[in-house]
Parts: sequence; structure tokens; C-alpha cells
Amino acid sequence: MAALIPTEADDPAQVRVALRDALDGGSPLGFGMVAGTPVEAPEGVAVVIATSGSSGIPKRVALTAEALRSSAEATAERIGGGRWLLALPAGYVAGLQVLVRSIVAGTEPAVIDGRFSPRSFAETTLAMLRPDAGAGTGIPDLFTSLVPAQVATLLDAVDDTAVRAALQAYRAILVGGQSLPEPLRERAADLGVRLVRTYGSTETSGGCVYDGVPLETVTVRTIDGELRIAGPMLAEGYLGDDALTARTFVRDDHGIRWYRTGDLGLVEDGVVRVHGRADNVIVSGGINISLDRVERIVRRVPGLHQAVVVGVDDERWGEASVIVVARGEVLRRSEGEQLEQAREAVSKEIGAHARPARLILVDELDVLTSGKPDREAIRRVASELR
Repeated sequence: MAALIPTEADDPAQVRVALRDALDGGSPLGFGMVAGTPVEAPEGVAVVIATSGSSGIPKRVALTAEALRSSAEATAERIGGGRWLLALPAGYVAGLQVLVRSIVAGTEPAVIDGRFSPRSFAETTLAMLRPDAGAGTGIPDLFTSLVPAQVATLLDAVDDTAVRAALQAYRAILVGGQSLPEPLRERAADLGVRLVRTYGSTETSGGCVYDGVPLETVTVRTIDGELRIAGPMLAEGYLGDDALTARTFVRDDHGIRWYRTGDLGLVEDGVVRVHGRADNVIVSGGINISLDRVERIVRRVPGLHQAVVVGVDDERWGEASVIVVARGEVLRRSEGEQLEQAREAVSKEIGAHARPARLILVDELDVLTSGKPDREAIRRVASELR
């Protein structure tokens, strides 16, 4: 066992130094851990990330150096090598992997100074394109990882030629953390911005399925509709929770270790299709409704691309879904019109039973530090305003 070093993610330069040591067998890092509380991790563990996810259930995911390196190497094999921009918190697995990939590649990552914005993204990116910008001679291939909300913010600012040029400069922009709305993907493609949709989690050392295709060392299958993942990038488990580890990481008859994702989906001709969380389901009028599926449809409606769909108690149906969106995102038309368009789209694709009951406008959507919507906080707000 080795003592964890509680690590703050707000200084990427210090994190990178400590992470390099941890990957080489030094003291493991603990992100999101309470300072002053001694915690030990099993030998081989390089990083522990405390995460509650969008459900609010706390977990401490233990990742070995081998798992982190395997993920970074598989990513390089799929999309190529170059220089990375860190635009996410280093204590979030997608941000952490930007640092790991840079360490494995022997390159210096660029870091946005201060708050993320279209201007700071453009300035940092364009500085990376200079031949003397820390990548040896020549102009390097550029890569970064973003969440959909950041992509939306940048696409909304493409009238600024610097922002547009910066977006187009990347060989690949990995987008994960939540589903990528199809309208955003189409807008990016029309501008020549190369987005790569990723699927994975902290338990898989970050994204391990790119544009629906598993990385070379990754295997994905379904059992009873649930997606399961195998490969060298899997976490050791959950620190201090052997029962949860045993339920989540299981071995088959051949001794292969699988991660139970809790996501519903299928694998067809080698392509992974994710339908949504198995536990993000409401029962409305006795019928199971996947809120993830409803949300994907709602997000195709103009003005609702960043909307979140949550379930609330309903006197008549038991539970009902509602759409929650920030005021600044909606188009200049009545709430009733947008709700009706969303209801019609959901009814056409799923059925009338799945139609959202209401559209709720808020000043700002609650988000986690990872950039994902804080669904539990949003659900509480929706319940109060309903």
C-alpha cells in the first residue's frame, strides 16, 4: 500500500510533474480527496479520482499507471501524435489524459490561462502553431479534449476569424463527457472542424470508443442490453468499496475482466451504439421511458441543443419528463412553440407516452466541475419550479 498525495487540479504544471512521478512508480495522486485524511492505495495505483458523476453517488476510482498509459497509447495509435491543449480540469479524467498523453509522447501540453472562453481558446491555440512553441521544429499536429458545452460556445463564436481558425487547426478534437448533439456535430463538419465523439468513463481511463469504434486494445459487448468493456485501460476498482468493485468489474468464464458500464446499447458490425443509462429511466403511466433517449431527440430542436431532460413526480402519471434549458440558449419564440415542437419530435420517434410535460427556463444550468450537467441539481430545481 502507498499513501495518496491529495492533489489540487488548479495548477496543471505541478500536476504534470507529480503525475510523471506517479506513472513511474512514485507516490499516487488523489484528486477530489479531503486534505488531512490519510488514505492509502494498492501498489501499482497511480491516480485516484473521486467523482460523484451526474447521479451524486460518490466513488473513488483507482487507476494504475499501466491503465493510464495503455489508454494514451491506444489513442495515439488511433488519431496520431502531436501536441495537446488542456482545456478541462486536470482532476477530471479527460483533462488528466491530456497530461498523460503528453507525458507518453514526450511533448509539452499547452494550458489555457484563466477561464475558458472563445478568445482564450483561440489565443492559446494559435500560439501553439508557432514552430518554436515547445514542439521542436515545424508546426505540430494539434489535439484537445472538450465537452459539448465548450464546443457549442466555440461554434457560436466562429464569426471571430481567430476562433474559427483555431477550431480548424486541430487534427482532432475529442468530445466526451455527455452525448454530442447531432446539430453541433453537423455545424462543426460544415466548418471543417474535426470532432471525434468519444465514449468511456473514469473507470476506463477516459474515452475508449471513438466515433462508435472501440480502440485497438478494447473489446465491447452487450449482456442483457448492458454495454460491457474489456481492455488494459480498466480501473482497478473503487478505493474502499470492495462490494461495488465486485459488482461493477466481473470476470467471465475465460477469466477476462469486464467493466459493467450501466449503459444500455448494442454492438452492430463492430460499431457501438449507446442508448442511455440503464438507471436514467422513469416509469410514467406504467411505461418505462429512457430520459437519455428523450433528451437526444429534444436536443435536435433548434434552440434546445443544450437542454437537459429530467424526471419529476407527477400526480397523474407517477413520473413525467421535463425539459430544462438556460434562457440565453432558446430562440426568440414562445416556450409553448418550442415545447410543442419537442413533444412532436419525441412522439414521432418514441411515442406519445414519452412526450415531455413541460419546458422550464432557468438563468443557468447547474454543471459539475467536469463540465457535465449536474442532473441531480437540475432535477431538484425542476421539481421546485414545476
